[in-house]
Amino acid sequence: MAVDFAGYWYEADLTDTRSRSRAVLEALRLYRAAEMAMRRRTRESMAMGENELLVLRYLIRRGEALVRPVELAAYLGVSTASMTALLDRLEKSGHITRIANPDDRRSIFVRATPLTEEEVRATLGAMHERMYDAVEGMSASEAEAVVSFLTRMSRAVDAVAVEAP
Repeated sequence: MAVDFAGYWYEADLTDTRSRSRAVLEALRLYRAAEMAMRRRTRESMAMGENELLVLRYLIRRGEALVRPVELAAYLGVSTASMTALLDRLEKSGHITRIANPDDRRSIFVRATPLTEEEVRATLGAMHERMYDAVEGMSASEAEAVVSFLTRMSRAVDAVAVEAP
């Protein structure tokens, strides 16, 4: 079985191990490019950067839980000063609210506003439905193969060490 990735110079022969591996990695690359473009469009439609969107998604996942800015800074791998500036922008745009810590006047908690949840769900809802539609008909063995593959790829990418100059 041959798979043709339109516009590319090779045809994948899925009976050949090396060619099959190349076809899988190319399909993954194409998916990642499509996902990156979708994230860019989402950021543009919501007029915010990647880190702002990541913070909002994190806060929405946490629901009613009270989240400290230091937790968000650790999640993004940014300084607390950078996090403060990011939270200032999100508060000014009405996406988050800061809540005083009743046990410590020097600290605060952060929570996404209900409007933010509605905006994110409206922006990403249709995309999530299309993604569910794409995988809903998978058999158990297909789903197991995809999850196993993505887990192995995640480990391979996570294992890449940053070399000092």
